[in-house]
Amino acid sequence: MSLEVNKAFAAVLTAGIAFMGAGFIGEKVVHTQRLERSAIQVGEAPAPQAAAPAAAPAIEPIAPLLAAANVDNGRALAGRVCASCHSFTDGGRNGVGPNLWNIVNKGHAQVAGFNYSAANRALAEKPWDYEALNQFIAAPARAMPGTRMAFAGLNSAQQRADVIAFLRSLSPSPAPLP
Repeated sequence: MSLEVNKAFAAVLTAGIAFMGAGFIGEKVVHTQRLERSAIQVGEAPAPQAAAPAAAPAIEPIAPLLAAANVDNGRALAGRVCASCHSFTDGGRNGVGPNLWNIVNKGHAQVAGFNYSAANRALAEKPWDYEALNQFIAAPARAMPGTRMAFAGLNSAQQRADVIAFLRSLSPSPAPLP
C-alpha cells in the first residue's frame, strides 16, 4: 500500500515540476508587454484629443493616361483582381460587389438588387466619372470612408487607366473620353 501512495505523490510532484518548467520556459520565449493604461474604461471617459487629419496623398489625374490606356490589359487585370467580387456582363449577377456593366458616368449605388453601404448610397446623385473611378480604384477606403469594399487599391496610375478603359468599354455606347 505504501508503494502506491509513493507513486501518487511522485506523479503529483512530477506534474508540478513539469508545469513549473513549462511556465518558466514560456515566460522566456513569450515576451509580454504591460499596457501603459487599462484597455477597459471604468468611469468617465477622458476627453478625446483632437488630432490633425492626415493629408491624403495626391492621386494624379487619370485623363491624360486614358487616351493611351490598353483595354486588354485592363480586362486581364480586372479579371485577376476584381472578378472574384464583380461581374462585367450586361445583366450579369451581383456578387460580393455589384455588376459593373455600363458603370462609367452612371450614378453611385444604381445597380438594382445590390445592398450598397451607406457611404455609397450617400453619393447616389454623383456619377462614377473618370476621376471618381480613379480615386476609388486607387484606394476605396480613402476615397469613400465607410465603404464595405475591402480591396486595398491599385497604386499604378497606368493600371488604373487600363482598368477604367476596360470599364468604359462595358457599354453599348461608351462614354466619351475627357
